[in-house]
Amino acid sequence: MFLPAEWHQQAFVQLTWPHKDTDWAPVLADAIDCFCEIAREVAKREPLLVVAQYPDEAKADLVRHDVPLDSITFAQCLTNDTWARDHAFLTCIWKSGADLEVVLHDFQFNGWGLKFPANHDNQINRHIHSQVKELYYQHGILARYMNHLHFVFEGGSIESDGEGTLMVTSSCLLAQNRNDTLNQRDIEEYLKDCFHATRVLWLHHSWLAGDDTDGHIDTVARFCSPTSIAYVKCDNPGDEHYEGLHAMEQELLAFRTADGKPYTLYPLPLPDPCYDEEGNRLPATHANFLIVNGAVLMPTYNQPAKDTEAMKQLRQAFPGREVVPIDCRILILQHGSLHCSTMQYPLVTSRIFCPF
Repeated sequence: MFLPAEWHQQAFVQLTWPHKDTDWAPVLADAIDCFCEIAREVAKREPLLVVAQYPDEAKADLVRHDVPLDSITFAQCLTNDTWARDHAFLTCIWKSGADLEVVLHDFQFNGWGLKFPANHDNQINRHIHSQVKELYYQHGILARYMNHLHFVFEGGSIESDGEGTLMVTSSCLLAQNRNDTLNQRDIEEYLKDCFHATRVLWLHHSWLAGDDTDGHIDTVARFCSPTSIAYVKCDNPGDEHYEGLHAMEQELLAFRTADGKPYTLYPLPLPDPCYDEEGNRLPATHANFLIVNGAVLMPTYNQPAKDTEAMKQLRQAFPGREVVPIDCRILILQHGSLHCSTMQYPLVTSRIFCPF
């Protein structure tokens, strides 16, 4: 069993759709515009699973934005919010002899440490399990449910290189109101056991102003290959992030690949400050990109110089993939961005083998 890297060929991507009963209500039309743009770019390249409290409204939204529905599956259930990255399944590939299957790991989602209601979101996976099984069955693959609901864990808090190395942040995984009876060693061993990993890299500096997640790894540092990492870099000594992100950069420089070599690092510029109507800084970050089949969908923030530099870095990090910009200024109003709103599911073929 192994947890594939995000660049592994994908079977489909999940979106959990915004609706009038969520915190998106005051800006719902703008949020739907952004979700439809994400859906359009995903559906060009692979199937899409849309989880929606009101599926007919979600279909109407997509049709109104001229997004074809032929590769989209809809699943209905109650939802608190839209951050699929943190409430969706984490999917492993399992090979036993000649048999191949996927293992759908369902962890407890508690609203990022009991900060927000998550009673519906924490049940989404059990409600949509049959649809996920059917999507895999169409590929001739069995999908097995694995219950980890005793362990609080979010998909945005982990990066996998697909070859046995995981990358996480201590600020999130060791935060109170998640798994406070466990220490760092306990959590590391649990993750290794769940994902059959061989090692875990811990970052101890990962803070972004306005981040409700206690420092998810997917906002600051991302594997681009087993030997490279894209990360957020701050060059402005007057910015409140300067010292912390510099310390994180030093940690990344000290990391070594499984065979003992330094990682190739791709710095992504920290966007200029973005604020909400109350003057609170929002967690804008280009590191919250989504890798899909043949492309990288990158969040932008109407900052031409910073957006262009981030695209340049990601084109170098992902040669052969199109880098597609998507304006995500509306998403950061709810303290997330593009990657936070999506979850990929790996494709399983007869060519798959466990790499470690």
